[in-house]
Amino acid sequence: MKESLLHTNITNYITGSGAHYPQIKLSYQLFGKPLGTAPVVLVNHALTGNSNVAGKTGWWRELIGNKKVIDTTSFTVLAFNIPGNGFDGFVIENHKDFVARDIAKLFLLGIKQLQIHKLFAIIGGSLGGGIAWEMAVLNPNITEHLIPVATDWKSTDWLIANCQIQEQFLLNSNNPVHDARMHAMLCYRTPESFKARFHRSKNEDLKIFNVESWLLHHGNKLQERFQLSAYKLMNQLLKTIDVTRDKANDSNVLDNIKANIHIVGVDSDMFFTAEENRETHKKLALTHPNVTYNEINSVHGHDAFLIEYEQLETIVEGIFKPDSKQKKMKVLKFGGKSLANGKGLDKVISIIEDKVNEGEKITVVVSARGEATNELEAILKKAVKKESYQEQLEAFKNYQKEVTDKVDFTDEFSTLDKLFEGINLLGDYSKKTKDEVLAQGELLSVKVISSLLNERNIKANPTDARALIKTDENFGDAQPLLKLSRENVLRHFKIYNGETVNVVTGFIASNTK
Repeated sequence: MKESLLHTNITNYITGSGAHYPQIKLSYQLFGKPLGTAPVVLVNHALTGNSNVAGKTGWWRELIGNKKVIDTTSFTVLAFNIPGNGFDGFVIENHKDFVARDIAKLFLLGIKQLQIHKLFAIIGGSLGGGIAWEMAVLNPNITEHLIPVATDWKSTDWLIANCQIQEQFLLNSNNPVHDARMHAMLCYRTPESFKARFHRSKNEDLKIFNVESWLLHHGNKLQERFQLSAYKLMNQLLKTIDVTRDKANDSNVLDNIKANIHIVGVDSDMFFTAEENRETHKKLALTHPNVTYNEINSVHGHDAFLIEYEQLETIVEGIFKPDSKQKKMKVLKFGGKSLANGKGLDKVISIIEDKVNEGEKITVVVSARGEATNELEAILKKAVKKESYQEQLEAFKNYQKEVTDKVDFTDEFSTLDKLFEGINLLGDYSKKTKDEVLAQGELLSVKVISSLLNERNIKANPTDARALIKTDENFGDAQPLLKLSRENVLRHFKIYNGETVNVVTGFIASNTK
């Protein structure tokens, strides 16, 4: 609330564009433990947000508070107002003076003045998450955890284009804040969200569709509490997120961040798309020792980070409550070479056994063992050329049986026999057939690992990922159907959880037919 605002002064600040501000009064609020007595969590607000993040009127009160996932009995929660957002009465008329990086610099100066040497976490959604990325690049050691939600390290072309339309509303409309907000709501939500909510229903009193009434309501609501200058500034900041500004045109600057990075996307987000988030994670994972990606599943689009609280709570709980009884499951992935007969396989089984004995909840994902995939491809090449392949196939089978005599490989071996016989007869095969051949290596692997674990009294369940991960029909380069796959995975792990270790095939899936 405004009456609880605190302030620190930033003097003689020069923006990236060269504008000089003799004094910027940086306002903030504190929640939970007194400053200096507990780890500090910085919460960065979004475009229409403010520093009031917790309490009865806090916009993230479902996540932050007494015994909430960000527990104010354990943490000091700090939230700055973006200077010029109007919540504290401070106004910036020349909104083009600032870019997102300027706000990151001001927040870092504020943290320094508050004598905070290192944060436990920076978390922010949308614009706030973009500013969090900028802060972590400017000061790679500032936080232990970086949690950008429904955002990315740069504004995309699509986002910049929408911000440009917003600016035209703000500059040219007779009712600028109202009209800009109506347009923005179309970007924050999705067609599916509107359909689920309104079903083409009508407001009989106003003689208009309810979706129209809802948009008009949001326009009026923001107009009542948000100043035009604030909206112009926030829109300018949103479209200028770019950690590579004035640097090489790539994301290598992210490699310097020392924090544990926890990226949270929204599968239906049209502003900061899940595809962009996954690409960021993919690049960072190649060089960064501890980066994760989680996704909120929702029809509500970008605004899901303000709606799907239970999902977000589940995602971040392991960060803020590492000793929670609701321990997040860890996934152990083992590649083919580590699963080869002999010492490699023995070591893998021992690693899994140790994790189970330590009380960790784990799932194990395994590839085809040893050189199985390469061997199956080699047999495939012989079969299609009508060359003799039977001796090599028998050697492959014997290698699989060498580890244990307690596994029934009949189904997999029979499938391979039939497939290779048909390929040899026709002298040809499809991408679908090749996928099926190579999949047998994964299926054999989960059977072996599960059997060896059960021999050590570890309850293990061989799990065929084809029942969980569903894809399109582009054989050889199939793409997963994320929503359906997620539902299948959640359903499976509700049944096979607790003391059971699911041993899951890697790299295989199936289509819906």
